[in-house]
Amino acid sequence: MPSDPQAYLTLGIFFGIAVAAALVPIGLSHLWLRWFTPAKPGPSKHSAYECGIEATGPARIQFKSQYYVYGIVFLIFDVEAIFLIPIAVAFLDLPLGAVLVAAVFVLLLLESLAWCWAKGYLNWK
Repeated sequence: MPSDPQAYLTLGIFFGIAVAAALVPIGLSHLWLRWFTPAKPGPSKHSAYECGIEATGPARIQFKSQYYVYGIVFLIFDVEAIFLIPIAVAFLDLPLGAVLVAAVFVLLLLESLAWCWAKGYLNWK
């Protein structure tokens, strides 16, 4: 721990600048909202707007959670491709340990693909 109080003062100044850099724009946006935004309440302003179509019925609709599973599976295998590109580029120069780690990675991904397939998550209904 430094015994010099100047070091703590410098750290405090940096901390104050960091907090101010985060809070000053928020404060300025609130001031802008109060001073320059006219209040125009009305039924058309408070209604839901969807591409020019008048909103009818309840806003809450039934949504299949399976669509989220499709998205998550896509992300998993998309990220897998990103991780495999450097391995494919440098494959001939990699040591045996790195090749084994890559093989384990691919086997785990194949296992997850087989699990999704067995559970029926990849069947479009």
